[in-house]
Amino acid sequence: MNRSSLIAVPLFALLLAGCSSTGTTQVAQAPVVVQPVIAQPMVPTSAQNVQTAKLTTSISNGFVDPAALAAMTAKDSNEANSAQFYALQFGRPGAPRQWAGDKGTTGSVAVGPYVRVNNLDCRDFTHTVKVGGTDYVKKGTACREQNGNWNVVQGAA
Repeated sequence: MNRSSLIAVPLFALLLAGCSSTGTTQVAQAPVVVQPVIAQPMVPTSAQNVQTAKLTTSISNGFVDPAALAAMTAKDSNEANSAQFYALQFGRPGAPRQWAGDKGTTGSVAVGPYVRVNNLDCRDFTHTVKVGGTDYVKKGTACREQNGNWNVVQGAA
């Protein structure tokens, strides 16, 4: 027998031993990785839902001080509505959303973190409007209804 045959025979025997069956089967399982679940606010699933909710989130429903609302133009109201909706829907706490309207009228909407109240997503907000050099501040809490509309919670500051 040559030298390579002497090495090949034990290797072949080891390979065959690895193929033998002991009557039990073990299946390798992938490790289970548990990811933490972080609550995410509900977000409308389509641009149409966002547009519908935006149109029905009205600053005239308690999002702006009534004295400021009386002095605002239609453009001011549209800009304020848009800022209010997007701040509530997508805004980060501590990052106010600015808006500008007609004749120097400006505003900003700041929101707090999402909280869950009666199975609804809610946020505190502060909407500041500056008209003719006067600041009007409205603070409150708004909750998103199941249809995507944001409404000011009655009794909120």
